[in-house]
Amino acid sequence: MLSLTDSVAVLAGVGPKRLTALDQLGIRTISDLLYYFPFRYEDLKVKDLSEAADQEKVTLKGTVVADPVISRWGPGKTRLNVRLLIEHDVVMVTFFNQPYLKDKFEAGVDVAIYGKWDAKRHTLTGMKVLAVQSAENPSFAAIYSVNKSVRQGTLVKMIQEAFDLYQDVIPELIPEDIRTRYKLMNERDLIAGMHFPKTYSEAKQARRSAIFHEFFLYQIQLQAIKQADRHVANGLALQYQNEALKDFIQTLPFDLTDAQKRVVNEICLDLKSPAHMNRLLQGDVGSGKTIVAAIALFAAVTAGYQAALMVPTEILAEQHYQSLQRLLAPMNVTVGLLTGSTTAKERRTLLADIESGRINIIIGTHALIQDAVVYHKLGFAVIDEQHRFGVNQRRILREKGLQPDILAMTATPIPRTLAITAYGEMDVSTIDELPKGRIPIETSWVRSNQVEQALSFVRKQLANDSQVFAITPLIAESEQMDLKNAEEIYATMVEQFEPDYHVALLHGQLKDDEKNQIMNAFSENKIQLLVSTTVVEVGVDVPNATVMLIFDADRFGLAQLHQLRGRVGRGKKKAYCILVADPKNQQGVDRMTIMTETTDGFVVAQKDLELRGPGEVFGDRQSGLPVFKVGDPVADFASLQVAQQEVQKIFTLDPELAAPDHTPLKTYLQQQKQNYLTLD
Repeated sequence: MLSLTDSVAVLAGVGPKRLTALDQLGIRTISDLLYYFPFRYEDLKVKDLSEAADQEKVTLKGTVVADPVISRWGPGKTRLNVRLLIEHDVVMVTFFNQPYLKDKFEAGVDVAIYGKWDAKRHTLTGMKVLAVQSAENPSFAAIYSVNKSVRQGTLVKMIQEAFDLYQDVIPELIPEDIRTRYKLMNERDLIAGMHFPKTYSEAKQARRSAIFHEFFLYQIQLQAIKQADRHVANGLALQYQNEALKDFIQTLPFDLTDAQKRVVNEICLDLKSPAHMNRLLQGDVGSGKTIVAAIALFAAVTAGYQAALMVPTEILAEQHYQSLQRLLAPMNVTVGLLTGSTTAKERRTLLADIESGRINIIIGTHALIQDAVVYHKLGFAVIDEQHRFGVNQRRILREKGLQPDILAMTATPIPRTLAITAYGEMDVSTIDELPKGRIPIETSWVRSNQVEQALSFVRKQLANDSQVFAITPLIAESEQMDLKNAEEIYATMVEQFEPDYHVALLHGQLKDDEKNQIMNAFSENKIQLLVSTTVVEVGVDVPNATVMLIFDADRFGLAQLHQLRGRVGRGKKKAYCILVADPKNQQGVDRMTIMTETTDGFVVAQKDLELRGPGEVFGDRQSGLPVFKVGDPVADFASLQVAQQEVQKIFTLDPELAAPDHTPLKTYLQQQKQNYLTLD
């Protein structure tokens, strides 16, 4: 029987190699594939030459004047030139590194080509040769995020095959009365409209439905957690030892800020209360959230309970482990580390120690919520960078213990109304003060033609025994986007700085143990310059790093740039952030200007909201919020609110989801929970 939970391996041409490539995109099941929506669309409608604007991506149609000519201009590099008669003009079309397209052109034959128009040179840089437009070949194309092993065309064919095979078993999760009230597409039409729209209007309507669908399912999961909590008569009242807590705070090598003291008091009051703690702790990068979490974890241990700290990456888990071991060593507290890289032998010992209670504080990734992990007496859990975790993962962590108190942490401040809607009815604590003596990070913006000057500055910093981050948006070259990529930057840095300084490359497609080895070597100053994608965005703490060099900085959101900037300036030396960008529009210029004018995360977050506004359709995500595939909790806030209200009505009238209209939702919740339990 067909099910959307089937592996994509059932599709034609999907063997072990392609399965791995799809897994890197987060695609494992038919459901993952069908809901892997495009991030933008291309208008492939043929234009007249008179309508084509300079540097615009357009489709031009003409007659091939003569056979194409291929020339070589470097190792493995080719240029294919073909002349087209368009209206009464002859236009030169050039395709780079696609010699195989030669067979597509024959003198006297009409062709349509999509590419970038250069009005000054009267030339077109070709990107693709299109079929003659018809019902089967519409003038509107979906564009997806892909990798080297999964091309656009391959992905589109797979999505089409999956849709053809499985469209009749796509469940209708949103009740019909809600769909009717808000004029939403049914599930099958929504998926078809997102992937295969024939017009912009159809794509827009599908996206509107997809946004509500995503928010609705997120709110269903949130409300299910609250519903489960209501069945628990009482929470835990953790009677921590106040004197021991004071002693621990005295051992810290610095004084807490007033904001940290206030937040610690709020959390401690929650711990002592019999009501469940469900608190969100937000604070700027470098504001000291980790030490607040350490104090709260220690408080739970003094009350006779185990405590857990769940983080999104192994790099961050390892770092927290080292830090907490050092801080808590004088207090006779045992700390354990559990991640996907923990060896089988270490894991057996660790699991036994967790179950027996010999380990007081357990730090780890989502490995903390696997079936094999049995806690002795889990009473308190901290979830760091909590927007990286699904709501079901948070629920499972709760069910693992004695309905433990939960403290969620995020490094990006967001408006209270948005926090309440996005996270549910959480209490919000805010650290709005940086530690005394912190030297502000000096931020500058340079154009790409000034990179040599920036690298000269980097060399001076390296000569001063400092370390440097170089960040880029992509791992490797992309068909769609002309951005600097990590491999290219890495090659440049090696050429510039080796052998005087050790340069390394870090990105998300490396295995976890490789990432850990590189980050440990960087932390120990065995690597002086680290070229990386945004895998270092959160949590990485290297006090000796003084320069954050960000290429194509205008392609990042403000919140993400601020997070990256926060990776330096964590030691005693003055730190610098250099933004390399050639913004194509005023908003890009504004983002660069804001970053150079303020280092206050609260100001940055507010400016981010103001700049992006409600009209941005496919913009950068607001870091710090739950990560959605289509919807934007800021730009689509009204839809998020409506989804929350409708879900609350459902649970008020039918808390057990027993009504026939709600049965698919109940099944969905059970499947989601099972998915997280079976994670590696």
